[in-house]
Amino acid sequence: MGEVVLRAAESRELGAVLRFWLTAAENASRPADTPAAVAALHLRDPDALILALDGDEIVGTVIAGWDGWRCHLYRLAVAPARRRAGIGRALVDAAEQRCRALGGTRMDAMVLDDNEAAHAIWAARGYRRQDDWSRWIKQF
Repeated sequence: MGEVVLRAAESRELGAVLRFWLTAAENASRPADTPAAVAALHLRDPDALILALDGDEIVGTVIAGWDGWRCHLYRLAVAPARRRAGIGRALVDAAEQRCRALGGTRMDAMVLDDNEAAHAIWAARGYRRQDDWSRWIKQF
């Protein structure tokens, strides 16, 4: 294992990101991400998708979305064999730096209620569950 480097994803890597999420991300209760959706994200905000790379291997991801007012974190994922090595922490830190530089003053993270391991990661980075809100969704 070499040194892990964090940087924005390049368009040529989007297919590899989708394959990485199949094994490293929360997928059970959500529709699969599509190449078109990830390409649209990258086209709109090429710096939003942050990769953790060990050489050419993707070992982690986070999406640090910015809507001009608030920061939203999605798809924090670390390769199962590389968990508990600081990659998730580094990705959250990079996402926070990005959003602070854009002028953000508050961040939220989308985390499944039953993902206890993820709860620990977010709590360790200073995030707290907001009990008085529910997420409402509609699929198109």
